[in-house]
Amino acid sequence: MANIIGSPSRYIQGRGELLNLCAHAEKYGKNLFVLVSASGKKRVESKIAQSAEAAGAKVVYEIFNGECSQKEIDRVKEAFVQSGCDLVVGIGGGKIHDTAKAAAYYAGAPVVIVPTIASTDAPCSALSVIYTEEGVFERYLFLPANPTVVLVDTDIVAAAPARLLIAGMGDALATFFEARACQLSGAANCVGGNVTLAAMSLARLCFETLMADGLKAKLAAERGVCTKAVENIIEANTLLSGIGFESGGLAGAHAIHNGLTALPETHALYHGEKVAFGTLVQLVLENAPQEELDEVLSFCSEVGLPTTLADLGVKDAAPERLMEVARLACADTDTLHNMPFPVTPESVYAAIAAADQLGRCFA
Repeated sequence: MANIIGSPSRYIQGRGELLNLCAHAEKYGKNLFVLVSASGKKRVESKIAQSAEAAGAKVVYEIFNGECSQKEIDRVKEAFVQSGCDLVVGIGGGKIHDTAKAAAYYAGAPVVIVPTIASTDAPCSALSVIYTEEGVFERYLFLPANPTVVLVDTDIVAAAPARLLIAGMGDALATFFEARACQLSGAANCVGGNVTLAAMSLARLCFETLMADGLKAKLAAERGVCTKAVENIIEANTLLSGIGFESGGLAGAHAIHNGLTALPETHALYHGEKVAFGTLVQLVLENAPQEELDEVLSFCSEVGLPTTLADLGVKDAAPERLMEVARLACADTDTLHNMPFPVTPESVYAAIAAADQLGRCFA
């Protein structure tokens, strides 16, 4: 199996870059079909109008219905076809990005991703996570190409609630540990190859950046300011984690996240918040050194990421409910089987319970 790395054709990050959206996109299309939430549209419409006027571009808006389901993807794809536009632009958070990427793929169109938050590593990936209409994980849709352009306006991202930046750190936290597991097991990454030295280095740099700048970025974001630490964490959450997870591979942490979607009370949590707890579970499953566990627990506690089931809103942690999570995480099609040893629902159940207890003791 070849070593393969995937990445967007262009990654653009800077203050005020939304004003240059149409200039960056015009190489790929002049008529922009923008998928966005109703609230997000209010935040970006005036800047996009300025950008469109300067570039002589046409913009058509489509309001996202809230869930990245196959039904919503099909609806957005049809709306794009009917619009007469030639380029899909997804502006918002992870589920909008994944819907835009999938709809563009089915329509055979290029796609530009514009995060307004740094809460997941979805923007850069050639992957869409598909859920049911009720928000339960259904499947991964692996796409043949990464987004054409990823454009990050750090002024907009820094103005979002601090919890979203912190959730992105939770998603990014898993990147190195999952890539390491895939490297040890020889599992294929998300682009169908073995991990490259470059991808492993980016995954490690992602973790190191979180440890160095995570707390500083959290404190700055809580004051609504964009410091160098915030810019570094935005890059770690978006680019380093995006390339790192896709070209390094997924393993235990994201499978545990998927399993947790079986518990309705966790639906109120952000993706990265559940992935952070999934990272702790993966480390317990690996019997990681205590120093490594302590470093992850300390980081999560400092920035405010969940370390217990109670932190995830799970008040009823009855064995049969946790076993349901473990069974879903161990589905044949999920990434838990990329771990470098056999896993069973019973071993995953034990790791969930033990991780919860570790979090309680650390607190």
